[in-house]
Amino acid sequence: MEQLTFWLTIAGGVCWVVCFWWMHSISKRQDSLLCELREQAQRIERLSKAEHDLIKEVHPKVDDIHHDVGEVVAAVKHSQS
Repeated sequence: MEQLTFWLTIAGGVCWVVCFWWMHSISKRQDSLLCELREQAQRIERLSKAEHDLIKEVHPKVDDIHHDVGEVVAAVKHSQS
């Protein structure tokens, strides 16, 4: 019985080490993916701002249209309530 307890304790320790390593590797991959997504979001934001600035130069009424769209969105939300 003592020998069985000893080997089960060893097996439990080995399983703990394997699980710890596995969770650590998953965590590293998640951190890597989150970093890539953050960088991608920043690039998209910069491109979007540049695009908006270009459109603003080409079409001076963009601000007026944007304001009108905001009013329409507010009216639609109010009517849905």
